[in-house]
Formats: sequence, C-alpha cells, structure tokens
Amino acid sequence: MNKITFSTFLTSNTDLDETMIAELMRHCRTLFFKKGDFLLRQGDTCHASFFVEKGLVRQYGIDNEGKEHILQFAPEGWIVTDRDSLYNKTPAAYFIQAIEDTSIFLIEEELVSKLTKSHSNFTTFNDTLLHNHIRQLTKRIYQLLSASAEDRYLSFIKTYPDILLRVPQTMVASYLGITPESLSRVRKSLSGKNFKK
Repeated sequence: MNKITFSTFLTSNTDLDETMIAELMRHCRTLFFKKGDFLLRQGDTCHASFFVEKGLVRQYGIDNEGKEHILQFAPEGWIVTDRDSLYNKTPAAYFIQAIEDTSIFLIEEELVSKLTKSHSNFTTFNDTLLHNHIRQLTKRIYQLLSASAEDRYLSFIKTYPDILLRVPQTMVASYLGITPESLSRVRKSLSGKNFKK
C-alpha cells in the first residue's frame, strides 16, 4: 500500500496554514512497529492519537471469556486512538496492535490541546475528526444491532475496500460480530449472487 504522510493528509483535508502544519510536524514524530507489536495495551493510559502513514492496525477488546472483538481497523490515512483513555486519563479499555509492519505518526494530546486553545482553524479540524468518529461509531453500533450478517459484510467492504486480502478471515468475522463459519456462508451466498469480493 502507498504511504500517506500526515502533512499530506492535513494539506488535502484541512485549511490549516503552512505555519500551523509545520508546527505540528516539528513537535510530532514517526514511530515504526513490527507486525504484532502493540501501539497501546489494555490497562495502559493513552497519551496520543496514531495516524497510520503506512501499514495496518486494529483496535480490539477481549471479553471475560477471552474472545476478541475488533472495533475497527486503521489502514493508511486513518487515525486511531482510545478516546476515553486519552481524554479522561483512564486505563485503556482496548488494545491497538499492528497487523502489518506499520509506520505511525504520533500526535501527542498535549500538543493537540495547545493548538486547540490557540488556533481556531485547528479547533475546527479537531472537531470535524471527532464528529466523523462519532458518526462512524453510531453507524457501526446500529448495524451490529439491526443489520443482517450479509449487509454488515457489504458495509465492511465499502468501509475497508483495500484490506480484505490484508487481514485473516477470522479478524473480519470478529469485526462483523459473527463466527468464521457464518462469514464463510455469507461469502458463499454472495458468490452465488455473482458478487465479486
């Protein structure tokens, strides 16, 4: 997959001026994680947001029976964090883990707070990210409650069109809230309808 730098993301998606972008870039850093490495572990306190420049990560929790539940995937150009831990300074409820060798642009919360207080443009940008995140989570919750497994799978493909071949089917099933066997049946059913995925 192609690398997407955070500066390119900002230039393409915001009206932040070059001075503000330069300040952000100067105070942040890029980190590299091997496949399987953790960006955040459950129980740790999250202090930053993670912009995926290259690679792929997942955010997931483990229930009392030891079963994994994937909340989201974050491929190139996505931002992932544990918002509750980040803003309330509480232990993280979730793990964030690299599924591939991954390059992350680390955005410290202290810098975000500083820029939000001093630059209205950055405040607007940050609010937009938050509202987009809330909208996506609300949509995802409603789908899990009301949509069929087939509809959830089709929505997954629409949300993550480029990662079906990058993640194991067990992870796709975990994200959809179904068993791998159910996922196989969904894929077989769609194949019978001449669906090409």
